[in-house]
Amino acid sequence: MFTPTSTWSPPLPEAPGFDHSVVETPGLRTHVAAIGEGEPVVMLHGFPENWWQWHAVAPVIAARGYRVLCLDLRGAGWTVADDPRVGRETRLRDLLALFEALRIERAHVVSHDMGTITAIQLSYDHPERVRTAVQLAVPPAFFAFSPRIVPGFRHLPPFIWHRRGASLRGVFSDAYVAQPMSEETVETYLAPLRRPDIDHAVRPLTRGMVLPEAVRMMRGVYRRQRLTVPTLVVYGRRDHPWSEQVLARICRDPERYADRIELAYVDDAAHFITDDAPAAVADLALDWFDRSA
Repeated sequence: MFTPTSTWSPPLPEAPGFDHSVVETPGLRTHVAAIGEGEPVVMLHGFPENWWQWHAVAPVIAARGYRVLCLDLRGAGWTVADDPRVGRETRLRDLLALFEALRIERAHVVSHDMGTITAIQLSYDHPERVRTAVQLAVPPAFFAFSPRIVPGFRHLPPFIWHRRGASLRGVFSDAYVAQPMSEETVETYLAPLRRPDIDHAVRPLTRGMVLPEAVRMMRGVYRRQRLTVPTLVVYGRRDHPWSEQVLARICRDPERYADRIELAYVDDAAHFITDDAPAAVADLALDWFDRSA
């Protein structure tokens, strides 16, 4: 099940306290960085990030008695896939296979950005596997479209038309962060993209997963289903255009669509909220686990 690995390419970034292993499932070798012991918490990173996104969040949660598993999803980080194709639910199937391999019956699921697509699919299609959900910088799947949110998708065209070898450094510009990222942090996120398979995955992930799922959300598919997993949606107050006013407008009457859902906001944080405010993210997640599990 586990294949301990001593050498990684490119080298893994420093993160004290984590154990690194590869979990093999059909067609996929998933890198997992784990810390702590106890009830499982699964963390699904955004794009173009990897497991290291959680390096300042996971230890705080682990210290409260949880086993925190930070995955490199298909097409990211140090995970290796046999097949480069990606469909709308490919990562969901990957995650379910990983749960089986690790014998995880239920877990708290914390997700950000592109990782939240998989978390949403898991919550709606397999709610019995999710104790609670915390989703960062992505609206509830039952949101109603409004022209006001169009600027929130301005980052997608470069991914849809990504050229092999093209830099994604601009993603970490001041438009998406409240606190400037260090060069070391940016390099940590971008380093795996020097692997051809990870670089080549940018288009398939965007075209095969993100766009089809976005269309489903905007067509109201999830407004015709019910979310039963207790879900906390967290945004940075500087994540434009996702203001409290806009989110209140597109998420009216949430009780019609969800058993229990709350929205929370973090000051001095933007889209890359785990880098801007890791302590706040950890505290909000722990509080949600306690109140909703």
